[in-house]
Amino acid sequence: MSSVELGLDLVITFLLAAGLLFQYGNWYRHHVFVTFAVLVAWYFSLIIVFVIPLDVSNTIFRQCETKNSSDDVECQRPASYLEPEVLPNLWRIVYWSSQCLTWLILPIMQSYTKAGEFTVQGKLKRALLENLIYFSSYLFICGILLAYIALKPELGLKWPELKAIASSASNTWGLCLLVFMLGYGLVAVPRNIWNSSCKGHSLNRAYFKMSKLAAERNSSEERLDDALESLNSSLKSLTPGTPLASHLDTILTQVPLEFRERMNRRRVESPVAPVDDKYLIKLHRLIKSSLQTYNRTETQWVDQITRTLELEDIEKNSKSTQRIFKRSFGEGKSKFICGDKMEWYWYCCISNWLLKLLGIVTAVMSVFVIWSEATFFIKSPAISLFAVFINKASENHDYLTIELVSTFTIAYLCVCAYYTIFKIRILNYYYLARKHQTDEYSLIFAGM
Repeated sequence: MSSVELGLDLVITFLLAAGLLFQYGNWYRHHVFVTFAVLVAWYFSLIIVFVIPLDVSNTIFRQCETKNSSDDVECQRPASYLEPEVLPNLWRIVYWSSQCLTWLILPIMQSYTKAGEFTVQGKLKRALLENLIYFSSYLFICGILLAYIALKPELGLKWPELKAIASSASNTWGLCLLVFMLGYGLVAVPRNIWNSSCKGHSLNRAYFKMSKLAAERNSSEERLDDALESLNSSLKSLTPGTPLASHLDTILTQVPLEFRERMNRRRVESPVAPVDDKYLIKLHRLIKSSLQTYNRTETQWVDQITRTLELEDIEKNSKSTQRIFKRSFGEGKSKFICGDKMEWYWYCCISNWLLKLLGIVTAVMSVFVIWSEATFFIKSPAISLFAVFINKASENHDYLTIELVSTFTIAYLCVCAYYTIFKIRILNYYYLARKHQTDEYSLIFAGM
């Protein structure tokens, strides 16, 4: 039964990671290695939600056995009991695989996806060159550490100690990043849920987002037009059949038909720079990033219009005395099987109170987490609320309650921490967008 539960947890985690990646990524256009690497990275990040509770219940059972080994007291074995070597081996696989992905594979893959070269060798060379400084800093720090150890033989540091030091340095970076993400998420998640219950606030925020997206949409369209103009002038200046012309054909295959027609209708100007390999590589990178930014902003613009119209309908219907939900567009097409009246009660009454209740619950959970973090090092008496719950359940050998409380707590921590990743935006280089509009560079950045 225990192995079945562990297997079920691993399958659920995989489906959750695959569903998120399908929502944000594009399995048909992105490279298969990028999709696989990001899927593994996200899978290992989410696996803690379902596997750590099993580890907690198994650890409490073994502590009970150790404590009562000399007595006749029999400790009740949890239904999720696993052999002692199963979970340590699993955590080793997760830890070292994540280390290799974060510090070695994903940085190279990230640079590879942005490279404008036209061959695999060229893209790989560009990726290695861009990461040369990145890896050189590692080697420089390691060299200083090894030189210090060589000059201090009395330290007696051997390979296990060196591995522990390297792991600690890597974990320090992860903990600092987690403090930033969790600190933001613990405040932002309850606040945004509570603000979502205020439809007037949500509508004003939707108007603000529309104005912001309109400016981004115009900027992305201008940037794409400039890139297409450079591509068109380069096409007219090269003779077909030459190696450079074949590179231009490769770039042209990435441009949709409607943009090709728009490009051909424009007046051709002479290229602003000599058309050579370096120019085409730069142009290739520009076309890829411009198309991705344009498609993303266009999809976000359509979604934001739909969301704003929906909020306007809710605002208008909340003042209606007929208590029948009427839409500005698509009249007669109710989203509810029970009809327009039930839809009115849901959008104008029930959903607001449910969001307020959820906002209060998440705010209380954030306070619990902050209090538990502040009192983490106080073992006796245990004043961390989560520790009190776990200790009380362990005294009664209630392993199901232990696993449920642990799963709920870790899930909330992950929601707050990962919420920051999905909401943060670094200029136009890193941004996670739904509806399959996230570029490979951003997906890899999130996986790191």
